[in-house]
Amino acid sequence: MRERERKKERKKERKKERKKERKKERKKEREKERKKERKKERKKERKKERKREKGRKEASDLSDSVQFVAERKK
Repeated sequence: MRERERKKERKKERKKERKKERKKERKKEREKERKKERKKERKKERKKERKREKGRKEASDLSDSVQFVAERKK
């Protein structure tokens, strides 16, 4: 009788432990996914910023060349 009760108790304990472990694993996975998403977002932002910088540089170069041509015509 007591053995049976102890056996049931151990079974419950193991079940609780497995549940805790699964919860930890899911939490870890979610954190991993969030990290991955943040990394993607930062990459997109850096790409956009490089594109903006390139556009500014090209506009600046273009205005410089236009001024140079205008000065040559004078």
